[in-house]
Amino acid sequence: MVNPQMANTYKNQQVMTSSPEQLTLLLYNGALRFLTESILAMEQGDVQKSHNANMRVQNIVREFMRTLDMKYELSITWAQLYEYTEHCLIQGNIKKDITLLQQAKEVLQELRDTWIEAMKQTHVARAVAK
Repeated sequence: MVNPQMANTYKNQQVMTSSPEQLTLLLYNGALRFLTESILAMEQGDVQKSHNANMRVQNIVREFMRTLDMKYELSITWAQLYEYTEHCLIQGNIKKDITLLQQAKEVLQELRDTWIEAMKQTHVARAVAK
């Protein structure tokens, strides 16, 4: 079994040595992990645990929204997707509606997968440019 202190040290090291692109991916993965936790807790009737995990996802989504560079047209589309996701998270939390949380999860998964693909393409483009 992994020592919790060792796991935290590893996570801290991972964050400190990651590129901005990798940090964004870590945030997407964290948001999806917390959202899964929120859904499972709600299914089990643990409202407080579901709420706490949901709030963590909302914080990540709001951070994504704050860091968009709105001079790019694509950022407007991503902002709309983040706003929809935030709406689903808030309403799902208030109404205890797992369907809304699942919708938020689907959007976040699509955004994460798109981010991964963009990272791959950027990596290839950098390799070709060398």
